[in-house]
Amino acid sequence: MSHDTPVSPRPVRRLSHVRRRVVTARTLRERGVSAATADERCRPGGPWQMPLPGVYLLHSGPPTGEERLHAVLLYAAGPERVPGQVSPGPAAPPAAPPAAREAQAVITGPAALALHGFSSTPPLSALEHIDVLVPHTRRLRPAGCARVVRTRSLPEAEEVTGLPVAPVPRALADTAARTGDAVTVRRMLTEAVRGGHCEARAVVRELVRARLLGRPHLADAVDALLAESRSVAESLLYGLVRAHGLPDPCWNVDLRLPGGHHLGGVDAYWPEHAVAVEIDLRDGTGAQGGAGAEGSTRPPTYARKRERLRGQGVTVVHVTAAALRDRPAQQAAVVRTALMTAPERGPASYVEVLPR
Repeated sequence: MSHDTPVSPRPVRRLSHVRRRVVTARTLRERGVSAATADERCRPGGPWQMPLPGVYLLHSGPPTGEERLHAVLLYAAGPERVPGQVSPGPAAPPAAPPAAREAQAVITGPAALALHGFSSTPPLSALEHIDVLVPHTRRLRPAGCARVVRTRSLPEAEEVTGLPVAPVPRALADTAARTGDAVTVRRMLTEAVRGGHCEARAVVRELVRARLLGRPHLADAVDALLAESRSVAESLLYGLVRAHGLPDPCWNVDLRLPGGHHLGGVDAYWPEHAVAVEIDLRDGTGAQGGAGAEGSTRPPTYARKRERLRGQGVTVVHVTAAALRDRPAQQAAVVRTALMTAPERGPASYVEVLPR
């Protein structure tokens, strides 16, 4: 046989991993499989199927959750992957792996939360639709299990199992936008904080960006989220004080001036040193609390309280749940330094310490 004789189509089984089973029409053409042949194999009773336009599943059984994810990403990756729109030519580059397409398509919604390990969302195999973010300039239509979500703010994707996935706060916001059940939303938001997936304020920031906090069930869920975040952070703060040998403070107290003028509540206070620790649950909107205050120009509550306390000679150390969890030694050092340098700052005003 002459070396110039065309070889037979390369077997699809040579493709790696899930790409052996989920491929585009372009990939098939590059491997010598014509559109007519592919369509013939997708007829009823045939060995293949086409779950999405231009995307082929090379077996006849039900697709796995992973196969559905890859199919959606291939469909949403770009118009060059849809048959009939681009002629690839002999020198066409090979298909890029899914994780390299962050700028084109990002998995979000319940599918993203499932990939992040959430137990409060259905498994991938049980999801009717898979939400995929694409730039707002795309005119891609929803099809099959692919629910296309156009956005002007495509997030920087995180790679999860080799796939481009929206960060947890964005995935939560996109899920909440389509979920009207208050119990389900609250369960997801609580798991985000309790499971250490993200901070409450990051979630609230995304909900504000999406203009979702006007929905009563979401406002209630955010109140529960902040309460959960505070509970987690308080436990971390208790553990930090014990583990790093800091003196025991007064826990969860209100500080007042003699005569009743309220200075504010703090999470820990060392009266002998006039040092307070406050857990920072700011939501990024300039407000503290469930509904936020988008666009508000008022000074944040925490800042006004800090200035009142500093005016009385009280040193306020602000900590976040993430810092307490990820950098406890560093946070303990900051508190210890504030306690040790108290004499250098001079006497503070006398304040009353009351249970909060």
